Amino acid sequence: MSTDNPWVVRRRVLPAPRLRMFCFPYAGGGASVYRDWPRWLPPDLEVCAVQPPGRESRLAEPPYTRLPALLPPLADALSGLLDGPFVTFGHSLGGLVSFELVKYLRRAGGPQPEQMFVSGRRPPHLPGRERPIHDLPDDDLLTAVLRLNGTSPEIRSHPELLELVIPLLRADFAISETYHYTPEPPLACPLTAFSGLADPSVTRSEAAGWAAHSRSGFVLRMLPGDHFFLSTAQRQLLGEITHLLATPPPAAGRATRLPRRADRPGDHHSA
Repeated sequence: MSTDNPWVVRRRVLPAPRLRMFCFPYAGGGASVYRDWPRWLPPDLEVCAVQPPGRESRLAEPPYTRLPALLPPLADALSGLLDGPFVTFGHSLGGLVSFELVKYLRRAGGPQPEQMFVSGRRPPHLPGRERPIHDLPDDDLLTAVLRLNGTSPEIRSHPELLELVIPLLRADFAISETYHYTPEPPLACPLTAFSGLADPSVTRSEAAGWAAHSRSGFVLRMLPGDHFFLSTAQRQLLGEITHLLATPPPAAGRATRLPRRADRPGDHHSA
């Protein structure tokens, strides 16, 4: 495992990868979210899990609270690994960070991804419909986060852990909730949006809105699970990604959807 760059954790370092995948964590998450991914993705693909300050191996560093401040050091930290073909994946907050990072690189004349994968996130041009939570009292903030099912309720009985987690959650949600979208031309790379069928925070029609941000084709994949289908449907998600990396993207201006078999009885649907 390579930890020479504190911003990136690579559990399987390849001397000459065919492709690198930069994976961006959700609010409160870190690089360990993607620790198992190298086992289930093609062997010539190098998973580069992004580790922003304030979590896991960088716990002693203050987390960022605003996206414009995060992008320049993040781009600088990743620059040495952008010397070959790459794709991006981001879940929830990570989807927003990866999208804005790619736009930042484009404005600077930097390299662009072969494909972009966003997951569990409404497209950036749609205004938020939830009440902001980053400035709530600690207990109310934690209650709101627990509703997403990504954190065990048992955390309430560990005050020493809460002292570490609450500031990070507050900072990450501040990044998301203070974000202001600035219109720019669609990206040149194909874009795939993944969403959970039972995710109350992202509807199917909202996820489909990501199509506006690519001029090279768009794919929508609805997977079983709620907001954290990233974990509960991990093998299916990674299978979809592997298939998409090996399949030519749809023609520009066209979008494809998961076949209706995903709506078979017993599956959950988003609101």
